[in-house]
Amino acid sequence: MTAFLVIMLLILGIPLYAAWKGEHIWSKMLAFASIATKAAIMILLVSVQRDDWMIGIVGVIILSVGNGALMLLAQILRRLRDVANL
Repeated sequence: MTAFLVIMLLILGIPLYAAWKGEHIWSKMLAFASIATKAAIMILLVSVQRDDWMIGIVGVIILSVGNGALMLLAQILRRLRDVANL
């Protein structure tokens, strides 16, 4: 389980690189949403390892609510860009 957590930490660098190299705001927002999802899954793994359900609840809340606000912000930015191009 610890090896899986270390592998996930290494994989977390892929969206960071994509956000750093990306030019469009939409691709950056998706990369940050991916980072948030991976971090929440790592929180769930840590909660299983420590047998602490309170940490697990935080991970579930991040998974269920956290990306919703980020995607809403991305849609607003996309619409503003579309209106500006008219």
